[in-house]
Amino acid sequence: MIRLAIVDDNIFLQKAIAEKLSFFDDFTIKLTAANGSELLEKLEIKSNIDLILMDIEMPKMSGIEATEIVKQKYPHIRIIMLTVFDNDENIFRSIKAGADGYLLKEVTPKDLHQGILETMNGGATMTPSIALKTLKLFRNPIIIESPVNPDDIRLTTREIEVLEQLSKGLKYNNIAENLILSVGTIRKHIENIYTKLQVHNKIEAIQKAKNNKLI
Repeated sequence: MIRLAIVDDNIFLQKAIAEKLSFFDDFTIKLTAANGSELLEKLEIKSNIDLILMDIEMPKMSGIEATEIVKQKYPHIRIIMLTVFDNDENIFRSIKAGADGYLLKEVTPKDLHQGILETMNGGATMTPSIALKTLKLFRNPIIIESPVNPDDIRLTTREIEVLEQLSKGLKYNNIAENLILSVGTIRKHIENIYTKLQVHNKIEAIQKAKNNKLI
């Protein structure tokens, strides 16, 4: 019986992952946590875990930070990053932190089951698209940007408000309603945010804003 931990700040997604695993009788979920800090607290009490399914973007402590600490303190525990983020920086940082695998949350129950078994047998499971990106990273290693000085990024108060709403997963029309603005105005603010942060999409914008403590 493989003893698992699920770490995700979204309780709904925790349950969705547990439901995928419920099809198989060779797993038991020993603990769940909503962020890296909570995971470490629980491992202090109960470290008899074989494998952790780890989200990346979480409050208090990210999955990548938690992975690095877990690997130092509990080297016997294997970790699979289970996330919606497939950008090069997250893959690179996860591998450096010691992750044993990297799967996207859209993974099927069958592939998740197989991935866990492969990892427990010493393999390195990866979603095919992630494996391809990883090969490219080995051929052309990326240079991770250091966080820039937040003072160098001049976002207006309104742009920060829009970005905070965007980080909650709200659609443009919902943001417009909340801020009492038109959808066209919201689009213009988002264009300005992308330009100032030098990013190309909302995931990159949110991530860069969080890295530089703008939101």
